Amino acid sequence: MPSATFKLVRHPAQLVVVAFAVAVGIGTLLLSLPVATASDTSADWSTALFTATSALCVTGLVVVDTGGYWSAFGHVVIMMLFQVGGFGIMTTASLLGLLVSRKMGLRTRLSAAAEYKAVDLGDVRSVVKGVLRISLLIEAVIAVMLTLRFWLGYDESFGQAVWLGVFHAVSAFNNAGFVLFDNSVVGFATDPLVLLPIAGGVILGGIGFPVMLELRRHFLRPRQWSLHTRITLTGTVLLLVLGTIFMVANEWRNDATLGALPVHDRFLPGFFHAVMPRSGGFNAVETGEMHHGSLLVSAVLMFIGGGSASTAGGIKVTTFLLLFFVILAEVRGEKDVHVFGRRIGDRATRQALTVALLSVAGAVTGTFVLVEITDLPIYQVMFEAVSAFATVGLSTGITPLVGDAGEVVLVLLMFIGRLGPVTLVSALALRERQRLYQHPEGRPLIG
Repeated sequence: MPSATFKLVRHPAQLVVVAFAVAVGIGTLLLSLPVATASDTSADWSTALFTATSALCVTGLVVVDTGGYWSAFGHVVIMMLFQVGGFGIMTTASLLGLLVSRKMGLRTRLSAAAEYKAVDLGDVRSVVKGVLRISLLIEAVIAVMLTLRFWLGYDESFGQAVWLGVFHAVSAFNNAGFVLFDNSVVGFATDPLVLLPIAGGVILGGIGFPVMLELRRHFLRPRQWSLHTRITLTGTVLLLVLGTIFMVANEWRNDATLGALPVHDRFLPGFFHAVMPRSGGFNAVETGEMHHGSLLVSAVLMFIGGGSASTAGGIKVTTFLLLFFVILAEVRGEKDVHVFGRRIGDRATRQALTVALLSVAGAVTGTFVLVEITDLPIYQVMFEAVSAFATVGLSTGITPLVGDAGEVVLVLLMFIGRLGPVTLVSALALRERQRLYQHPEGRPLIG
């Protein structure tokens, strides 16, 4: 095998990072063309770079109004970027999972194959085809639903309704958060025929390809679900239910958000906002007008994110729940961690702890730098930094106010947050090795 090929196989995480960086560069060049803006004048490099990064990393933060600033060509470029970004990250995460499995010992690999039934470990082509087939199918269904609503319910021409339906369907499934309206989807806050398809796309894209494929095969046979699927679905349902209850209760009397709506119309946007911090990025109420407690809970949900091998960002719900069970086992005084009748190995718990702590460090560092270079309130800066790092796209409205230096910080946060957890876990797993000796056990004081 040639040395260059050997290096690519040995370091797939580096190849993923380089590929995404090249794609950002291409997107920036295309958005810098005069034809990409509505005014036929070239966008400045910082705006083009920020938008390209936000689209490819399926974040949704913007420094200009997407619908008004960019031309039809620019909109197509942006949509292609978040389509490639969403498809690429789902495929990449799944394929890296296969590569990690192949690096395991025979016994461990057989156990992983039995547990990871959602993906055929022997057929890389099936992974790519499966991701593409599921992505296009879900996007097509959502696009039809939105097209009919915009055409029949809002008097849009059929052609414009189709374009609005396709753009927002692709944006929703890829958890991109980009919209062609000037105030996200606030104008549809009480319309379930618009909000529910978008929310459905965000949820499906956020649970990940392995889970979707396994549900397609064993939807009515939950006993055959893998541990990964059980953890992902359990965590997703719990966070959606608890998030909805909190958002509706905390914003019930806030006249700037839910309080101004009729009582029976407050539950839909409350549920919608419980969905969107999981990496969706759409907003049906003014995020900047929400109570500070709601912003804090939203930041927590953003940091947790969605499922592994999905279009969602964050540390992932599997990481969060695994650490919860680690704490539960320690509180109970149990030596091993058990989840749904399975014992979790020390390697998995150490990887989860590593991802979580490094992610905390990344979000805190980004917040610190933004606080130092801007005069914006710290709670808004913290929310913005977490939103960028978790590739969510929700904002209190300060994105255009951070300046060129702040935009560079947010670009780095989006890029690291999008690729960091995937490449980090795969790199850690591929570097796994056995120490031939053991040091004497030590026990420092904790707490």
